Amino acid sequence: MNYRGLLSGALCAAVLCVGPKGEAQEKNPGQEQMNEMMKKWKEIATPGAPHRKLDAFVGTWDVETRMWMGGPDAPPTTTRGSTTYAWTVGGRYLRQDFHGEMAGMPVEGQGYTGYDNFEKKYVGVWMDNTSTAIFGMEGTMNKEGTVLTMYGKMDEWMTGEVGKMSKYVFRIVNKDTIVFEIHDLAIGEPNTKMVEMTFTRKK
Repeated sequence: MNYRGLLSGALCAAVLCVGPKGEAQEKNPGQEQMNEMMKKWKEIATPGAPHRKLDAFVGTWDVETRMWMGGPDAPPTTTRGSTTYAWTVGGRYLRQDFHGEMAGMPVEGQGYTGYDNFEKKYVGVWMDNTSTAIFGMEGTMNKEGTVLTMYGKMDEWMTGEVGKMSKYVFRIVNKDTIVFEIHDLAIGEPNTKMVEMTFTRKK
């Protein structure tokens, strides 16, 4: 929880809105500064054009997943699942709920994606039942709003690697098709793609 933001809001409300006797306070030397703080706070807290670029994800999708578990030269395994995207917290974060399978076992995952107005970058978090870790990522979208590229660190329990860098790419092909890629950058270009998920819109 952003306690700093809540505290700032409470302070501003107390100073600007209510006087000692419940009456509007008269202007004072600090009021203009407080007004400016409130204005900036509103700008930072309000979803904008970068958030709207994520509208393309909203909906329910069939998902076909291809995984190259044996390396980029081995044939991929293919599984199917479904996912939904919906806005939450007043259109600030896009929530994803995924259901699928891996190695014959059910997979359930949940993620959140948004845009940080202050740091001016896309941010995300992901968690699922294949691990007890929470994965964070951040990145940018191209000016056309068709490719979102994010990077994040992950630990590899099979090899003992810690903080391994991964790349996540969302390609918005059209209004009914999105392709998501996971790249293991430690492998080395150009064959870094380990997972490819094709989302086909259901509704």
